[in-house]
Amino acid sequence: MSTIIVSAGLAILALIACLAIYKSITSADAGNEQMQNLAADISGGAMAFIGREYRTLGIFAIVIASLLWIFVGGWTALCFGIGATFSATAGFIGMKSATKGNVRTAAAAGNSLADALRIAFRSGAVMGLAVVGLGLLGLTGLLYIGTETIGLEAIILSLFGFSFGASTISLFSRVGGGIYTKAADVGADIVGKIEQGIPEDDPRNPATIADNVGDNVGDIAGMGADLYSSYVGSMIAAMALGLALTESHVFFPIALGALGIIASIAGMFLVRANDEETLQKVLRYSFLFAAFAVLVGSWFLSDYYFDSTTMFWVVFMGLGAGVVIELSTEYYTSSHFKPVQKLAKASETGAATNIIEGLGLGFMSTGIPLLVIVAVAYGSYVMADFYGIAISAVAMLSTLGISLAIDAYGPVADNAGGIAEMSSLPSEVRERTDALDAAGNMTAAIGKGFAIGSAGLTALAFFSAYASRAGLDAISLLNIEVLAGVFLGVLMPFIFTSLTMTAVSRAAFEMIEEVRRQFKEMPGILKGETRPDYRRCVDISTIGALKQMVVPGFLIIIPPIIVGLVLGTESLGGMIIGALGTAMLLGIALSNSGGAWDNAKKYIETGQHGGKGSEAHSASVIGDTVGDPAKDTSGPSLNILIKLMSIVALTLLPLFL
Repeated sequence: MSTIIVSAGLAILALIACLAIYKSITSADAGNEQMQNLAADISGGAMAFIGREYRTLGIFAIVIASLLWIFVGGWTALCFGIGATFSATAGFIGMKSATKGNVRTAAAAGNSLADALRIAFRSGAVMGLAVVGLGLLGLTGLLYIGTETIGLEAIILSLFGFSFGASTISLFSRVGGGIYTKAADVGADIVGKIEQGIPEDDPRNPATIADNVGDNVGDIAGMGADLYSSYVGSMIAAMALGLALTESHVFFPIALGALGIIASIAGMFLVRANDEETLQKVLRYSFLFAAFAVLVGSWFLSDYYFDSTTMFWVVFMGLGAGVVIELSTEYYTSSHFKPVQKLAKASETGAATNIIEGLGLGFMSTGIPLLVIVAVAYGSYVMADFYGIAISAVAMLSTLGISLAIDAYGPVADNAGGIAEMSSLPSEVRERTDALDAAGNMTAAIGKGFAIGSAGLTALAFFSAYASRAGLDAISLLNIEVLAGVFLGVLMPFIFTSLTMTAVSRAAFEMIEEVRRQFKEMPGILKGETRPDYRRCVDISTIGALKQMVVPGFLIIIPPIIVGLVLGTESLGGMIIGALGTAMLLGIALSNSGGAWDNAKKYIETGQHGGKGSEAHSASVIGDTVGDPAKDTSGPSLNILIKLMSIVALTLLPLFL
C-alpha cells in the first residue's frame, strides 16, 4: 500500500508542476493585437471542435458504460467512465496549453530563439505532465479505494475497464482530430500553394486557420489521448500478470511509472538552446538523460522489490527499444540522412518518382522497429515470462512525461510560425520559428515512431494477459477457427486504413471546393483587400471529422466481440495477433513515409534541388500532401487499433468464456 501512496503523491506533484508551468505560459507576452486575434481564432476553433467531439463521445461512452454495468460488472463500468474522463481531460489540458503557448512563442521569437524555445517546450511539458499525472493518479486512486472495497485481484481485473475507456477516447480523438487537421492541410496546400502559388500560412488562404486549429486537435489532443491509453494500459497489463505471482510483481510497474515522473521532470530542466545547431541535440539529450535516470533508479527498485537484478535488465531492454526506435525513425525521416535526401533528389523528375521513392522508404523503415520489438519481447520473456514483456512496455513508456513534451512542442512551434507569417512579423522572427518548426517536425516524426512501438509492446502485454486469463497455453494454426481469426485480424488494419484515408479525401474535397469558391467569388482576398471566411473552413473540417470518425471506431470495437462470441477465445486470440502484426508494420510505413515526404519538401525549401518555386519543389509539395493523411491520420490511428482490440477482448472475456 505504501507504493500506491508514494506513487499517488508523485502523480499529484506532476499535476502541480503542470499547473505551475501553465501559469508561467499564460503570464508571458502574447504579442500585438493582430497576433492575439489570430490566436483567438485558432483557440476558438479548437475549443469548438473538441467541445462537439466530446459531447458526441460522452453519449457513446455512457452507452458502453451502461452495457458494461449490465454484462460485466459495476466496478468495470465505473473504471471505464473514469478512464474515459481522465483521457479526455489530459487531451483538453494539452490543447488548452498549446493554444495559449503558440502566440506567446511567436512573440518570444522576437527576442531570441532561447526565449521562443522555452515557451514552446513548456507548452508541450504541460501535456506530458498532465498525461502521466492523471494516468498514475487514476490508477493509484482506484487501486487504493478498490483494494479496501472489493479486494486487490477484483479491482485490477476491473481496471481493464479503465484502459478500455482511455483507449475508446483516444481512438476517436486520434481519428477525428486526424481527419480534421488533414482535411484543412490538404485543402490549404492544393489550392493555396499549388494552384495559387501563395506561401504556407498565408493569411489570404481561407483554410489556414483551420489548418492551425487541426495541429492542436490532431497532433496535441489526439496524440496525448493515444499515449495516455498506452501508458495506463501497459501498467494494467503488468499488474494483471503479476497477480499470478506476488504482490511485489503487482506494485512494481506502479513504482516504475512513479520513477519515470521524477526522471522526466529532471530532464525538462536541461532543455535550453541559443542556436539552431544545438536545438535538436538538447531535445535528444534531455530525453536520454531521463531514460538513463530511470535505468539507474530501476536497479534499486529491482533490488527492493525482488532482491534480484532481473527486472533491471528487462527495464534496460524496454528503454533501449524506445531509444533505438526513435533513432531509426529519425534516420528515415530527417533531412540530415540519406533516405530523405534521396527522396528530395527523386523530386527532380516529378511527383511520380517522389511518391514511389517515399513509399519504398516507408516500407523499408519497418525493418528495424519490428526486429527491435521481437528481440525485446523474446529477451523479456526468457528473463521473466509474459510478465517481462509487460514490464518492458512499462519501461519504454516510463519517460512519457518528457518524450510527450518533446513531441507536443512541435505543433506549438508550427502554430507559432503560422501566426508570425500571418501577422507579417520581421524576417528574423520567422527564421527563429522556422528553426523551431524544423526541429518540431523531427520530434513529431520520432514521436509517431515511439507511439507505434510502445503500442506494439503494450498490445503484446495485453495479449499475454488475455492468454493467461483465458487459460490458453497454445493457439494452433491447424485449427480452422483460429486460422479464420488470424486472417480477419490481418484484414482489419487495411479496411481501417482505407476508411480513414478516404475520410480525409472526402473532407478535403469539400475544403478544396470551398477555398476555390472564396478565391473566385471574392477576388479581393488574393489582393489582401478582403478577409477570407475562415469560420466556414473551420466548420467544414469540424463536420467532416465528426461524421467520418464513427465507422472506423465501430470497426475496431464490434468485430472482436462477434469473433469472441461466435468463434471463441482461441479464434479471438488469433485475430489479435493477426491485427497486431499487420497494424504495426502498416502504421510504421505510413507514418515514416509521410514524415519523409514532409521533410524532403522542407529540405528543398532550404535551397536544395532548385529551392522554392522549382519543379522539384512542386513535386515535393504533392508528395507531402499525399503523406499528410498517412502520417497524421491513418498511421497514428493504427496504434489504437491494436490496443483497443486487445483491451476489448480482455474486458469482455467473461462473456466469451
